[in-house]
Amino acid sequence: MTSSLDQALRDDALATALDWKQAGKSVAIATVIQTWGSAPRPVGSQLAIDEAGNMVGSVSGGCVEGAVIQEALSLMQSGGTKSLEFGVSDDQAWEVGLACGGKIRIFIETVN
Repeated sequence: MTSSLDQALRDDALATALDWKQAGKSVAIATVIQTWGSAPRPVGSQLAIDEAGNMVGSVSGGCVEGAVIQEALSLMQSGGTKSLEFGVSDDQAWEVGLACGGKIRIFIETVN
C-alpha cells in the first residue's frame, strides 16, 4: 500500500526530473524495484539525480543514496541502465548504512 507521503515524494522526483531535463541537464531516475524483509522505502519509491549530483526523492531514507547517486552519475556519462542490490549481508550495505535487516534492489536509468 502506497502512502500519500510516498506518492508525494515520487511525484516530486518525477516533476523535478522533467524540469531538469527541459533545462538541458543530464538526468537519471532510481526506483526501488524489490524489497525483502525490513526495507527503509517501499517498492516504487524514486530518486531523481541531475548531472551536478542534486537529488530529489528517496530510495532508502538516506542510507544508500550516496552509492546510488555515484552510480547514476556514472550512467549519465555512459548511458544505459543498472540494477543495484543492497542488504545487511553485503559489506557495502554496512558501509552506506543499510543495517535495517532487509534488502533492496534499485533500478537506475538515464532519462533521454
